Amino acid sequence: MVKKEIRIDYEEYVSVEEMSEADRALCRAAVEALEGSYAPYSHFHVGAAVRLSDGTVVKGANQENAAYPSGLCAERTAMFAAGASHPDLDMESIAIVARQDGRICSEPAAPCGACRQVMAQYQTKGGKPMSVILVGADHIKKFARVDDILPLIFDNI
Repeated sequence: MVKKEIRIDYEEYVSVEEMSEADRALCRAAVEALEGSYAPYSHFHVGAAVRLSDGTVVKGANQENAAYPSGLCAERTAMFAAGASHPDLDMESIAIVARQDGRICSEPAAPCGACRQVMAQYQTKGGKPMSVILVGADHIKKFARVDDILPLIFDNI
C-alpha cells in the first residue's frame, strides 16, 4: 500500500479590488446575474458568469421549480447558455456568488457536484484550465482549474 495525497491550492482575496480587471469584471457580472435568480422555495439566490476565450461574458442565475428537481443551478444555466450561443469558444473562467436575506453571503458558496462535473467537461472540451472564482462578502477564493474543486474528474472523452 502506498499512501498518496491530493493537494489543493487556491488564491484568497479580501476584495475584488485585489484581482485583475478581467476577474473583477467577471465577479461584477456574477453579482448582476443575481437579478435573474428565481428562488421562491429556497430563497437562496445564485448568480454565475462565464468568461469565454474572446472575452465575452455570459451570465446565468438559478431557476427553481415546484416540480423539484426541474430547476437548474446558476452555474449550469450560464455554462449551457455559453455553450449553446458560442459553441466554438472555450470557457476560461467562471465566477459564482450567492445571496440570502438580501445580502451576499459572507462565505463563498461552492458549486454542487453536478455543476462541478459540467465545469470539468467544458474544461476538457477547451483543452486548458478553466479557473473558478467563488465570491463571498468577506473574501473571494480563486481556483486555477476545475480539478482543484473536483479532484479525480470523471472523463470518458
